[in-house]
Amino acid sequence: MKKLLLASAALAALSSPLHAQAVPPAADIADGAELESPRANSEIIVTARRRQETAQEVPLAISVVGANQIESTGNFNILKLQQLAPTLQVYSSNPRNTSVNIRGLGVPFGLTSDGFEQGVGIYVDDVYNSRVAAAVFDFLDVGQVEVLRGPQGTLYGKNTTAGAINITTNQPTFDFEGRAEVTAGNLKFKQAKAAVSGPLSDKVAVRVAGGVTSRRGTLYNPRTNQYINEQDNLGVRGTLLFKPTDDLKITLSGDYSKQDPLGFGTTFVRVGRTQRAIGRQYDALVAAANAAGRNYQVPSRNPYDRLTDLDSSLNAGNKIGGASLKAVWDTDAGTFTSITAWRFWDWKPENDRDFTGLSIVSKSQNPSQQDQYSQEFRYNYDGEKVDFVAGLFGFKQRIDTQGTESQGIDASRWSLTGAQANDPSILNGLTATNTQYLKSTSAAAFAQAAWKVTDQLTIQPGIRLNYDKKSGFYERVVTNGAGAVINCTVPPGGPALSGNLAAQCGVYQPQSTSPSVSKWNFSYDLNVNYKFAPGILGYATYAKTFKTVGINQNGLPLTSANVPDLTASTVKPESLHHFEVGMKTQFWDRKATFNVSAFRTNIRNFQATVNGGQFGTVRGYLANADKVRSQGIETDFRINPSERFLAYVSGAYTDAKYKKFTNAPCPPELSGGTLQPANAAPDYSQPGVPGALSPRQCDISGQRLPGVSRWSASFGAEANVPVELLANEGQAYLGVDGNYRSHWNSNASPSIYTEVKGYVVTNVRAGFRTDRFDIFGWVRNAFDKKYIDLLQVAPGNVGLIAGTLGDQRTWGATVKAKF
Repeated sequence: MKKLLLASAALAALSSPLHAQAVPPAADIADGAELESPRANSEIIVTARRRQETAQEVPLAISVVGANQIESTGNFNILKLQQLAPTLQVYSSNPRNTSVNIRGLGVPFGLTSDGFEQGVGIYVDDVYNSRVAAAVFDFLDVGQVEVLRGPQGTLYGKNTTAGAINITTNQPTFDFEGRAEVTAGNLKFKQAKAAVSGPLSDKVAVRVAGGVTSRRGTLYNPRTNQYINEQDNLGVRGTLLFKPTDDLKITLSGDYSKQDPLGFGTTFVRVGRTQRAIGRQYDALVAAANAAGRNYQVPSRNPYDRLTDLDSSLNAGNKIGGASLKAVWDTDAGTFTSITAWRFWDWKPENDRDFTGLSIVSKSQNPSQQDQYSQEFRYNYDGEKVDFVAGLFGFKQRIDTQGTESQGIDASRWSLTGAQANDPSILNGLTATNTQYLKSTSAAAFAQAAWKVTDQLTIQPGIRLNYDKKSGFYERVVTNGAGAVINCTVPPGGPALSGNLAAQCGVYQPQSTSPSVSKWNFSYDLNVNYKFAPGILGYATYAKTFKTVGINQNGLPLTSANVPDLTASTVKPESLHHFEVGMKTQFWDRKATFNVSAFRTNIRNFQATVNGGQFGTVRGYLANADKVRSQGIETDFRINPSERFLAYVSGAYTDAKYKKFTNAPCPPELSGGTLQPANAAPDYSQPGVPGALSPRQCDISGQRLPGVSRWSASFGAEANVPVELLANEGQAYLGVDGNYRSHWNSNASPSIYTEVKGYVVTNVRAGFRTDRFDIFGWVRNAFDKKYIDLLQVAPGNVGLIAGTLGDQRTWGATVKAKF
């Protein structure tokens, strides 16, 4: 606790940060306010507690980002939104392999599996999006985004243990209005957005919006003469509002988005020594391939040359959409809400999974199709002494996946030893064909009350009863280069596999499993908040919650008989205890706010990635780490003294670590063979240092969770002066915003090779606006900071580290108009 207090004092002294509350409420935008100049005393209206209230009245940690801030800073999807919310971490090597975490918690780092739940819920107009690929699509006509930190289960339909991202879109209006926006920049960046709203009758209104984004890729492949990692997004959204009476609103919404970029791939970053024999390291293997006539050389060992030489086909076809029907009925007895929704996701990838220009893995693709259905009923009551929300939630989804992975002509040299390494035919064409599906059903009843004991003191208890059932199917069929099906099962008492078959089974093993599990869970929370004075709110929260059971959908580790270990089919629910205290303050006639919160989250049975090996391969699957803890301090500061100036800064100190994880995957420097630590190697007997249990499992208790910076911050300011330009009265303005992250690790088990250096990215913009149009130029990453978004360890324990780079300096101009 002493460390937390010191961290809090340091944050306050260095940054005094704020929630991202630097813009007026989205409701003002929809009602036709100016195109967003700073306004003193503006209140931010949120719906985090299923009612409209100001952000400063909500006794929980919440960041609010309005539409103008999203547009002016270029953070037009959740992936980019983390630049404005310091404790939000989003990582993506492609849309399927995307993780969204808050305070270091949410999903296991580095593994995508359909068999576990997201710890951070994504809601769009109260509809839960179960597929995390939603994080990479452009926002469609968004009014504002709320990032709620900490467990959310007694107010939201789907239980989430780390937080929620609550996205609110602009709704139809009974007055005609329209908006349009066009942007162009370097790297052939083009973006256009438009929205039109108006009445069809005195009881029916409609709103239609759309957007398109494209940009050239940021990595050049001289092998194919193409740029990869493009941006390509098309989205449309339509909303119909029927208001037969003043007390009843029925809203029908539909949306569709698609992406078809050339991507996604990596670039060479570095090579590190593993525990494989010296002749089995990356550079030695490349030299051996060249000696055999391959003539291979990576195009550059400097990742910031932005070159790659991937030889496999790349594709990231991605579609998402759905429809929802929402009815809200206001009565004297309260408000009744019904939300019925259907959503789909369609994923068609092609990947290069060896991260090189050699044909080691010649094909890797796992197309998926998902359908989900949800129904939520909610009742809100506001009374003089008691308010409460009660709800029922039902959810059903099915995901089907058809996977194919094939070995290439260089696979034998990369994966085998001795004479077999010189025989390409052993592994060339070896193919694993996977068929799998997941059926998931969830039902819940939840409620939260607010007892106003006095005008100052409010006590808020909440409860949730949850039922989850998951059933899956996974089948892998393996064929050799001639197309014949191979069998890797060892009969009881029979001879061990040998020769080419043993080598092939050491890479892919046929298996078939049908896991199924169900579980009831009960959770609860208690919030006590007190208004010490006008504009000063203190609160304390305790939550006992859970992340529901999971199943392994990507295959299971094998027994000594080379059959699936069925005891690993399912993973236990996470059990979570969360503690939080905070203070929210407004002062200087509401021209400034300062908020601070401290939290601690303890998790038992953390759902994580572990490894099981067979014949020298290392395969990942889900299991439970004994204990994980995340704790920290978050502070937020905003000042808006007049319509001419606004500034904000938000910061966080996050200490997230494995308290006990004794069967973790080893980092690459401890992987690949029998460990023989030299004098310079880590002391494995010391606590907090990875200890070698076997070539494939390590004790990483005490190590930091991946993807989490201890220190993070976002900041921004804008100033304007009144100007008349071409007979138009308006404002000339200059704005700056940016974010900072200290160093962090990009591997599930922290590695010296996957340490990512800290960085600061700064953006600037300048323009002229009136109440009808806004023209501005922008430069993002103005100082051209070189930084890494994500590092990945290449398969095979050869020491290759590949990475995804952060964007270089980009620049352009935007024109916005309203009518």
